[in-house]
Amino acid sequence: MDPLLGLRPWEAPEVTSWGRLPMNAVDRRSGALPLDGDWRFQLLPAPHAPVGGAWSSSYVPGAWTMQGTDDLPQYTNVRMPFAEFPPGSPAANPTGVYERAVDVPAGWAGRRIVLQVGAAESVLLVHVDGRPVGISKDSHLAAEFDLTGLVRAGERATVRLTVVKWSDASHIEDQDQWWHGGVTRSVLLYATDPLHLADVTVRAALSGELRVDCQVRDAGGALPAGWYLTGELDGRPLAQDAEFDRANAADERVSDFLGEARMRTVVDDVRTWNAETPELYDLSVRLHRADGTVADTSRHRIGFRDVEIVGRDLLVNGERVFIRGVNHHDFHPLTGRTVSYDDLRADLVLLKRFGFNAIRTSHYPADPALYDLADELGFYVVDEADIESHDHAHEIADDPRYLNAFVDRVSRMVLRDKNHPSVIIWSLGNESDYGANHDAAAGWVRRHDPTRPVQYEGAAKLDWAATDDASDIACPMYAPLEDCVAHALSGEQTRPLIQCEYSHAMGNSNGTLADHWAAIESTPGLQGGFIWEFWDHGILQRVSDGRPAGRAGAGLFDNGVAAAGYRWAYGGDFGETIHDGAFIADGVVFPDRTPKPAMYEHREIAAPVRIECYKHEGIVLGNHQHFRGLDWLAGEWRLDLADGTTLTGPARLPNLCPGETAAVPLPFAVPQDGGEAWLTLRVTVAEDQPWAPRGTEVCVPQIRLRGPDPVEVSPVEGNAEVDGEGLLVHPLLTAAPTLSLWRAPTDNDELGGMAQRWRSWGLDALVRKVVSVRRDAGRVTVDAEYAGTTGVVRHRQVFTPVEGGIRVEEEAELPAAFDDVARVGTVFETVAGLDLLEWFGQGPWESYPDRSAGAPVGHHSVPVDELFTPYLRPQESGGRHGVRHFTLSAPDATGLSVTLDEPRQISVTRHRAEDLAATDHHDELVPRPGCVVHIDAAHRGLGTASCGPDTSPSYLVAPGIHRWSWTLRAL
Repeated sequence: MDPLLGLRPWEAPEVTSWGRLPMNAVDRRSGALPLDGDWRFQLLPAPHAPVGGAWSSSYVPGAWTMQGTDDLPQYTNVRMPFAEFPPGSPAANPTGVYERAVDVPAGWAGRRIVLQVGAAESVLLVHVDGRPVGISKDSHLAAEFDLTGLVRAGERATVRLTVVKWSDASHIEDQDQWWHGGVTRSVLLYATDPLHLADVTVRAALSGELRVDCQVRDAGGALPAGWYLTGELDGRPLAQDAEFDRANAADERVSDFLGEARMRTVVDDVRTWNAETPELYDLSVRLHRADGTVADTSRHRIGFRDVEIVGRDLLVNGERVFIRGVNHHDFHPLTGRTVSYDDLRADLVLLKRFGFNAIRTSHYPADPALYDLADELGFYVVDEADIESHDHAHEIADDPRYLNAFVDRVSRMVLRDKNHPSVIIWSLGNESDYGANHDAAAGWVRRHDPTRPVQYEGAAKLDWAATDDASDIACPMYAPLEDCVAHALSGEQTRPLIQCEYSHAMGNSNGTLADHWAAIESTPGLQGGFIWEFWDHGILQRVSDGRPAGRAGAGLFDNGVAAAGYRWAYGGDFGETIHDGAFIADGVVFPDRTPKPAMYEHREIAAPVRIECYKHEGIVLGNHQHFRGLDWLAGEWRLDLADGTTLTGPARLPNLCPGETAAVPLPFAVPQDGGEAWLTLRVTVAEDQPWAPRGTEVCVPQIRLRGPDPVEVSPVEGNAEVDGEGLLVHPLLTAAPTLSLWRAPTDNDELGGMAQRWRSWGLDALVRKVVSVRRDAGRVTVDAEYAGTTGVVRHRQVFTPVEGGIRVEEEAELPAAFDDVARVGTVFETVAGLDLLEWFGQGPWESYPDRSAGAPVGHHSVPVDELFTPYLRPQESGGRHGVRHFTLSAPDATGLSVTLDEPRQISVTRHRAEDLAATDHHDELVPRPGCVVHIDAAHRGLGTASCGPDTSPSYLVAPGIHRWSWTLRAL
């Protein structure tokens, strides 16, 4: 019997590996033989099913769930996708067998030969030429196996990788993501000299002190005499610490089988690393034989920086930095879990352009390329171990059968990633309760790497002020803002409070983000957090057969929208009976990496330079960075007046150190007339950055210089055309203006329970009844009642002819029972052909009352078909906040204009609310030929109630009387 299969490792939590080499931080990419590409493949129904019959092919790296097999992706959040309790796994257990021939280079004769499998889900069994080699678990870290005695240089060998999908390990990989199976990261073969570097540990401090600790082994057993190490930093030799420089030194840390050596130096005028100026040095470590020849080399890019916690502050290089973070999964809509270097670079470049400076690798160690890019581009990284036991968290946290797995996963992550300056915090995992297994893992980390803090939400949530648990940081998820502020002001806070998850980005969301950051920046003890999350995990799916598009789907999506015949799939779309629906679509970008409007909100909140105030005919500017001046930025002033006047001119930014402010004179003489006036500073990159070319927009801070003139409308002789039902008749309208209290529920509305209440009140199907229609010298007053199932809303419209159009004054009285409705306003529909919206107000991005900081006031113009935001599940979208007036026009410049009594929330789309609420995917929507226009006197905030707090009370729509007015004219 096969000794590997005989172990049944998928059922044994005590077995974390067999034959697998220890994890290390030695760079082995140079000279390696890549084994990526098409492998022979069979998908078996269970691990013990015989291999036989025809082989197909599967691309490595990649998940078989994305490559045309009958085992399709499945999404669950908390629930396991099978019924067995830990450590059990189902009998029906898809098992992929990968096989390929490998020609071992002839030049590797006499060398040590190692196979590296970048990642496999969830149990990996390795054979070479039919002989067992080893086992590995942990789906998101590389496993290495010594093949020296199994292959011969210059000859061909057959490598077989057997991947078992479900196992005891699945119970601690119960993350909020798609379940896949396969070899999801690159596979390579490399060779070293028998005398080789076993590990390299770099400590590079803010002071310029550099310490490099190396471990040395020999494949033959005992170390040869006389070996030594040398190193170079940016081409300059490093000095050695004589006490530990040779394997035969008289020190108990040196043995016949493991040599240790240390090199130290101090760099004068050191360039320090931080997320704003990520300065890196090239470090080379060489292992020499006694005769001076080089046996092994490892190259690293290192950064000099310190991380420490002082009181309740997390300090980087002695500075209390704000953590403007996002949670990031390895994800791609065509390949699932497999990502390339270019994919990851595009992710981080986009995040950098929108003001993010931190990443939490939710909820497992990321692809190694992410850390290289974070070092280079400048991100603070919370590196998280591959541990989440959400469905069985309480049982597993103290289960000694899983103790080895916890410590193994955390320690291997630390050993792999310890030399990256971007990694500033180690995380013990996610949503796995808290028990002895966590304490054991935390103890290992604190002993091995005292230079970084450890965090774990499950420990810290028991008591934010505790000092004796497995977390050095209070890192709650979705804590109410008022609770965070109260804790910081209580006098009891003992450690930094940085939320590991907050502001859940599901659908049309991220309400009150600006309120959060206003509190964070003004409250000592609060230091930021990580938005959940970066991606909408929609998989591109062929509608015709319900399967993933796979690699063939490249180019079939743009601007967040899938091409005709395709759609973004979420939970349940692949026929799963156990799933959690669209909860997988909760990112700040769409599956094709198109930014959602919330990204612009974050960009302004994180702006490096801001307009602090307007006083004494001048503007006060502030530098809100931690380490950098403003010399890398350029600016342009723009003045927008309500009458359409726009002035622009160059801006010379003052030379400000971090935290400093300075007054600058107004760039323009503000015209005496023209109405409301807004001054905007468009800030761009002055010179090329690694993440942005010159001219890239960084932020657009804005301040109002003058308020609006009163809206005055004089009646004229004429008749308002109102029919017998009290409905306005107008040649440009196909549906008359009526009262609207309903919106197509957002994900937050649905999961937060508001939508169900609104339906129970009948707000989605109000019945209008005319009470009276009174006519007086061309003016018409219409009183109506809108009946729900539990209350009646009284509504009055007064139609008055004015120059060129008609003025509509409205009043709605909501009963006390309607204490939290979606909106109060007007809805009407226009004739076809009005395809361009132009407005003065906030924009051009979608904005809402509690998410409007990213939309500056100005004159904006957007085609109607581009106003709608295609959130994966159709819902309320496309709103614009603070609009003063707007026009809808055809190509021949005909159309209509609307002037509002004060800044209002509007939306213009091709969809009625009921159209959106009745569909699950955008490919099911049929756009209407005309425009559906909403003008809201009040609109409910978005909040984040799908997971976390709802919007603040100030953004709710209260019962009582609401009044608004608007004027409609033909162009």
